[in-house]
Amino acid sequence: MSDTAKPKTEFRRNIVYATHDGVELAGDLYLPAGAGPFPLVVNVHGGYWRRGARETYQYWGPYLAERGYAGFTISYRLTKPGRKTYPEAVHDVRAAVQFMRGRAEELRLDPARFALWGNSAGAQLAALVALAGDSPLFAGAYRQDPHAALSTSVKVLIGVYGIYDLVRQWGQSQIGNPGDNLVESYLGCSPMQDRRVYFEASPISHAIIGNNKTAVFLSWGTEDDVVDHRAQSLEFLLALKQAGFNARSCVMHGAPHYWLSDPIEEAASHSGFLAPRLLRFLAERL
Repeated sequence: MSDTAKPKTEFRRNIVYATHDGVELAGDLYLPAGAGPFPLVVNVHGGYWRRGARETYQYWGPYLAERGYAGFTISYRLTKPGRKTYPEAVHDVRAAVQFMRGRAEELRLDPARFALWGNSAGAQLAALVALAGDSPLFAGAYRQDPHAALSTSVKVLIGVYGIYDLVRQWGQSQIGNPGDNLVESYLGCSPMQDRRVYFEASPISHAIIGNNKTAVFLSWGTEDDVVDHRAQSLEFLLALKQAGFNARSCVMHGAPHYWLSDPIEEAASHSGFLAPRLLRFLAERL
């Protein structure tokens, strides 16, 4: 079959999935061609909770859709100096998963085969929802959402150069952003003011046996000067394995931060190196 004769994937921009506190939240949907039902990956961009955009996944959305995986790349509420967005941003991500689950039949999705994917600060949000989204810490905040009663559980979590321990990242941010600690901005306090909120917001705190039904794929670069992979990805991976998770890693030797938005070219980019390994994991676990 020629390329022109192949069924086309579908792209729907700016689908509103929730309105929280007067803020309209939207995402971009990538749908494979065919009858489905398809597995879905909900993508959560990074940017230190302060910036970032859906364009991070502009290559991954079509790439995965062409291979049978739907994608929903979302925006969520970002911090500003003096305005925290925890746990509000967590509730935004939860609502995106619930919206897609509630619309699964209409969108040709398999509600039992959902994944969450986040990079950098987005990995903190994705991991927290994947491991603790249905816990009393986060459930039930926006009962007016049309699908608020649905579970936010997922089969797979993907984290790329992620933040999983917020006390450790607070220390890193003190070096990189003196006077405007972006972890503190996100949570609304320092660890010296409230260590409990740092514990509850850290995905590593939820890497426990009771949550180990979710399979986890982690990737990071060895030359990351924004997020210390030793304090974050490696420690999170160890905690996951100790708790009996099915967890796999993909190490990018020599890679810095901020490469996930690069074009996917096999062997020519970090994303190209990641792509076939991630596909194998998804084929096995999602």
